[in-house]
Amino acid sequence: MSVAQRGELGGWQSRTTFVLALSAAAIGMGSLWRFSYMLGENGGGLFMLAYLLCLFLVAVPVMIAEVIIGSHGRASPVVAIRWAADRSLLSRGWMLLGWLACLTGLLILSYYAVVAGWALAYAWGMSTGLFAAASAPQVAQQFELLLDDVLLMIYWQTLFLVPAVLVVALGIRRGLGLLAWLAVPCLFTMLAGLVKFAFDVGDLPATRDFLFSIRPVDFGWGALLAALGQALYTLGVGVGTGISFGAYSPSRLPIGRSVMAVAVFDTALALMAGLAIFPIVFANNMEPSMGPGLLFIGLPYAFGNIMLGELFGTLFFALIALAALGSVVAIMEPVVGVLMQRLRLRRVSAALVVGVLVWLLALLVTLSLAPGDDNTRLANGSLFRLVDELSAEVLLPLVALLTAVLVGWRLRPEILRLELYREMDLFFSLWRRLLRYIAPPAIAIVMVAALLARFS
Repeated sequence: MSVAQRGELGGWQSRTTFVLALSAAAIGMGSLWRFSYMLGENGGGLFMLAYLLCLFLVAVPVMIAEVIIGSHGRASPVVAIRWAADRSLLSRGWMLLGWLACLTGLLILSYYAVVAGWALAYAWGMSTGLFAAASAPQVAQQFELLLDDVLLMIYWQTLFLVPAVLVVALGIRRGLGLLAWLAVPCLFTMLAGLVKFAFDVGDLPATRDFLFSIRPVDFGWGALLAALGQALYTLGVGVGTGISFGAYSPSRLPIGRSVMAVAVFDTALALMAGLAIFPIVFANNMEPSMGPGLLFIGLPYAFGNIMLGELFGTLFFALIALAALGSVVAIMEPVVGVLMQRLRLRRVSAALVVGVLVWLLALLVTLSLAPGDDNTRLANGSLFRLVDELSAEVLLPLVALLTAVLVGWRLRPEILRLELYREMDLFFSLWRRLLRYIAPPAIAIVMVAALLARFS
């Protein structure tokens, strides 16, 4: 494999594009609905401190390792890992790590596209006054009606996937790069507007107590594990995005500082999301919750019963859909790159193949939610939860663990130092020690804890 073949996918010319693209990938729906709730439920300030430690001691070193593989190989995850293994005289069996990352990404996309379709449906519903002055039972009923209408869910997830496929098909610069430059400023501006609205109409004292007060009684071993899991989840480690974006990065990129900047930016936006959501939740005397219950029942009710709530509710769900678009495009790209280099497909063809595959997987998840008894529904309605748990609790940490082992213990140090040549020797030494001695046991603990919780 020549250098020309390794660089055939293209690349970006500026560090800013790389940082924006990786930020757009990291700012997903999980950051917007998950982090702030976990912060409030697990000790406030203590959880924030634990999360930041886990983010910079575990998740960031692993993401730097992914970007190094891509920067060195200048190729899709499978080909880049093969190149790194060859250069370190390792078995090409490590290529399976690239395939596993792509498989993990496809499984995540299978339910991510469904939820993103719901967000589009709710943006439309908010804009048409569907939730205006609606009671909590009426809002809950609307969500049930959406889940019962298979064709409607298929329509919205298709409407979401079409622009995602188009962005990937347009290529590295006109597609992914342009989306990053447009999406990240839009996300920040929209979120800032929502925070301003929440400050004007929401309950700020209750929000401050929920998010930022230090409550040792709520912080324990389970909270620490939750902080570690969220740190890994939020950066998008384990789906090959870091490898692909590293392959497209400019040659003189300060990898360590760039990834750390992405981590800081993602955390800031996740906090802003909490400041946009919970003042409105508390102003309506609602108990805070997490996940679909908050996103598709609690918030539509809250926005529907506040002055100008329909306008800002539409803005919020458009924000969710835009954040999901950035993540979905980033997760699709490694798979598209693999198809281009391993099957010699053109980018447009590879994007269409991946798009159709994701659509079919999402269709299976949607059919599992279809109305009917347990004997008629696909997988008895549990496929959505099963895919979510398999990807988040098993495959993502497994890929992260194997990446830490490969880069920290198996690749030649000279290769790693060459890619981190713009960082100081102290940074390189500290990063490599974290990757070797801190990240693997921490990730293994998360996996074991998840398995024990599953079977206890």
